[in-house]
Amino acid sequence: MGLIVQKYGGSSVADAEGMKRVAARIVATKKAGHQVVVVVSAMGDTTDELIDLANAVTPIPQGRELDMLLTAGERISMALLAMAINNLGFEALSFTGSQAGVITDSVHGKARIIDVTPGRIREAIDAGSIAIVAGFQGISQDTKDITTLGRGGSDTTAVALAAALDADVCEIYTDVDGVFSADPRAVPAARKLKTVTYEEMLELAAAGAKVLHLRCVEYARRFNLPIHVRSSFSPNEGTWVVENHPEGDTMEQAIISGVAHDKSEAKITIVGVPDRTGVAARIFQSIADNDINIDMIVQNVSAAATGLTDISFTLPKSEGQKATQVLQRIQGEIGFASILFDDTIGKLSLVGAGMRSHPGVTATFFAAMADAGVNIEMISTSEIRISIIVREADLERGAKAAHTAFGLDADQIEAVVYGGTGR
Repeated sequence: MGLIVQKYGGSSVADAEGMKRVAARIVATKKAGHQVVVVVSAMGDTTDELIDLANAVTPIPQGRELDMLLTAGERISMALLAMAINNLGFEALSFTGSQAGVITDSVHGKARIIDVTPGRIREAIDAGSIAIVAGFQGISQDTKDITTLGRGGSDTTAVALAAALDADVCEIYTDVDGVFSADPRAVPAARKLKTVTYEEMLELAAAGAKVLHLRCVEYARRFNLPIHVRSSFSPNEGTWVVENHPEGDTMEQAIISGVAHDKSEAKITIVGVPDRTGVAARIFQSIADNDINIDMIVQNVSAAATGLTDISFTLPKSEGQKATQVLQRIQGEIGFASILFDDTIGKLSLVGAGMRSHPGVTATFFAAMADAGVNIEMISTSEIRISIIVREADLERGAKAAHTAFGLDADQIEAVVYGGTGR
């Protein structure tokens, strides 16, 4: 008997029929002799709809109350799923994030997990029950308020619970058959990957691949916990996220494992920054002090005549207004000329451990962009990733071009998107 943690996304439990299908799958796992803990997201687009409702009431919802509202979506899902399982003759008990022992910091909207103390979950499964846990949420260690983990946080809940319970595997069920070499919604020729390393998956997640949440992969790597990404709509084996590719798995040793694209970022350019020691530190410390995440940074060479330079960086679009206000408050102190905000950009990334030992990857990538008529505005690299910023309108065309240029196109259409609106 093993312990399996399963996570089901919103598209898998979008309606009553979806709930019943997922319940049957969970019961089948239980019948196979396993202990089962399930983490569930809100139904369909419930979270987006709740956000829209909050914004209709007030233009700036208060963080504490917004978290209280948004966690209602997962509580609805967990209760309905428990009912569906009970209807099949198996006992299921539902738990909120706080009841499951998910303890976080006090940052509303994007809290980080500090600890998991799943005593009630362990008692439930030891007694033979199936435990259903609301994803995406926890309780603040300091304030005891309900918190949310940010978009995709149910993945993190599942992996954190799996690690705390010493589970054999964490299964992440979604609306596609696994991790693909690109988003199949944008690149129909994408092929399914049999295995992906934690390192590659971290880069793909950071680059905008939405199949797994970044912090979920970080957690799994820390505890060396295998993740099996698969579809709740089919019995097909999915993609295994593991420490290393299996020996002899030659297909996964390609130079590039995947292409990721992201439309959720914006760019801020600070114009006319005095080029003196400590200025950049002051700018980015003010951003960090306001819990704003920054991705790519580019600083131009200062003009000899003026001693001024421009600094550009990317960040989530949702943080754009906040970051602009922060910078405006220190404009007089720093003495820069102006701030430019651009929310019509997109990030395109190549990821692959194989590029470490293959020269010419950058040249092939940039040539593919040139042939596709895609202009590159910013460039960032790591040992196994190259990311560029382009116009949002050029993003999907660039993704297809890069996918083809590195021989990732499948011979036949493999990707099936079973559900979800992509909202």
